[in-house]
Amino acid sequence: MKYVIIGNGIAGIQAAESIRQIDSRGGITIIGDETFTPYCRPMISLVLEGAIPTEKLAIRGADFYEKLNIEPVLGKRVTHIDVDARQVIIDDTPKGGKKNHFSYDKLLIATGADARPIKAEGLSLGNIFYMRGQAHVCDMLESLSGGKKALVLGGGLVGFKAAYGLMKRGFEVTMLIKSGYPLSMQIDEAGGKLVLKELVRHGLKVMVGAEVKAFEGNGRVREAYLSDGSVLQCDIVIIGKGVLPSLSFVPRDQVRVDLGIVVDQHLETSSSGIFAAGDVAEYVDIARKTPWVNAIWPEAVNQGRLAGMNMAGRKVAYKGSLSRNVIRIFDVDVMTCGVVEPPDDPGYQVISKIDPHKNFYRKLVFRNDVLVGLVMVNDIDQGGLLVSLIQSETPIKISGETMLKPNFNYKQLLKF
Repeated sequence: MKYVIIGNGIAGIQAAESIRQIDSRGGITIIGDETFTPYCRPMISLVLEGAIPTEKLAIRGADFYEKLNIEPVLGKRVTHIDVDARQVIIDDTPKGGKKNHFSYDKLLIATGADARPIKAEGLSLGNIFYMRGQAHVCDMLESLSGGKKALVLGGGLVGFKAAYGLMKRGFEVTMLIKSGYPLSMQIDEAGGKLVLKELVRHGLKVMVGAEVKAFEGNGRVREAYLSDGSVLQCDIVIIGKGVLPSLSFVPRDQVRVDLGIVVDQHLETSSSGIFAAGDVAEYVDIARKTPWVNAIWPEAVNQGRLAGMNMAGRKVAYKGSLSRNVIRIFDVDVMTCGVVEPPDDPGYQVISKIDPHKNFYRKLVFRNDVLVGLVMVNDIDQGGLLVSLIQSETPIKISGETMLKPNFNYKQLLKF
C-alpha cells in the first residue's frame, strides 16, 4: 500500500503515525512546502515576543521520518493531483532528473490554510509580513532593528498575538480593525467591547472601521494610507486578516470543494481513496449542525489521527468539529465555543451576565435544552465543563442562570 500525505503539519504527522501503528509495511511519503521538521505553529508568536527560541517549536525529533520509515519531500508545494492516474505532482517541469510525481493508493490532503491576502498598493515593500509559519517569524525578527512603530492589520487571534509580541519588543503598535470590535469572528459585541477596553488600557492603539488602501516607502514600508484618509507611520506591518484553506491544486471537477474540501464521517472526500484533514477539511460543526471549517489545532490533531486510521483500513467515524478558542489578552482571559451569535430563531435561548467595571461577561446559548455556545470574559474556570457539555450535546435540565454562576459544577446536572 502506498500512502501519500500532502502537508507536514500536525494533521499530516498524526495521520502518518496512525497509519504506521496499523500498517507497519506500507510506504508513506509526506510532502511539505516548509523545510522544518514538524513544529507547533500556534507557538510562533512566543518566538516573536522573545519568550522561547525557535528550537522550542519542534514537536517531533529530527529522526521522526527515519524512525517511522517515512519518505520526506520537504520544501516542495504540490501543483496538481492527477486523480485518474492516482498521482501527486510537485513540479510540472522536472529539473536535474529529480522525481516530480508520486503515486498513491491512499492520499491525504492536509495542507492547512494560507493567510488571507489583502488588496493594497505597495505590498511588495520590505517589512510587510504575514504571520503564518516559522519562516515568517524568523524573517520578522531579522527586520526589527531600526524601527519602533508597528501596524497590525486584523483584530483576530493572529493580530492579537502579533501585537502583543511587538509590544513586548518595545514597539508602539497600532491595530487596524475593519469591524467595530476585536475578535469579531470568535466573540459577540458585548464581549468584544470589553476586550477593546482592555487593549486600550494597556497602551495598544486600536482603530476600528478603517482599512489600508496603500503602503509607501523607499524599499521598506514607511507609511500606510487608510480608507478614512489618514496616514500612519510604520516601520513594520503584520497582516493577520484570517486564513483560507490551501487547496489551489485540488481538481474541483473530481473532488468536491465548498469553502474547504468536503469530507464524510470517515474524512474521505467525494473521490474514492482521497482523504482530507485539518484546516483544509470541511465537515459538520457539532454546535451549528451545518458544514463548517474549524481551523484550530485540536481539530487538526483529531482529524489527522482518524483520517490515518481510515486510510489504513480501520473504519472510525468522526462526529464533527467544534469551534473553540481560549486566549489571554494582557490580564483578561477570553473563552469562546460554538454558536456565539445565534440566529433570530425561537428555538434559541440566550442567557448572559455582564459587569463592565470588573471586565466580567458570561453568555450561554441554548438550542432547545442543549447548550450550543458560550462566551466567557474573565473567570473561565468552568469553561472546560461547559465545552464538554456542548461536545456531548447533553440535555440540560437546570436553569441557564444557575450555569452562569462561577460555582456551577457537573454534580448539579446529575440531580436530574
